[in-house]
Amino acid sequence: MLKEGDNAPKNIELNDQEGNLIKLNDYKGEKIIVYFYPKDNTPGCTIEARNFGNSIEKYTKKGIKIVGISPDSVKSHKRFTSKHKLHFTLLSDPEKKAAKSFGALENSRVKRRTWLINENWQIEKVFEKVSPTKHNQELNEYYNLK
Repeated sequence: MLKEGDNAPKNIELNDQEGNLIKLNDYKGEKIIVYFYPKDNTPGCTIEARNFGNSIEKYTKKGIKIVGISPDSVKSHKRFTSKHKLHFTLLSDPEKKAAKSFGALENSRVKRRTWLINENWQIEKVFEKVSPTKHNQELNEYYNLK
């Protein structure tokens, strides 16, 4: 599992909810939150995503991008973002390569985990145990968002 101080993976290329190929390292030079979650439209994953969505303006003002990754399809992500009016990127990782690269894969299941990546493409902070209801608040406090 990637830990604090490690370099973030550079070779991750996945499709977003619009079907666009996104190279994760294109975000180099920006702060990003990369969060892994098991499945679109499940109770915990929906709560977590909606909480992030409710704070998107705070993150944007601080120059922080949010990227969610799950094994769900592009089509599923499109429905999920439309249904819940999510205005951040969701990436489709059906082969779970990104989850494996970061360390969010255990026993072939994607675990709910978050990595904060700084502008220098280093892991700044890892959240290995994530509560869907409290995680957004935890990140708001970490980044001192108001």
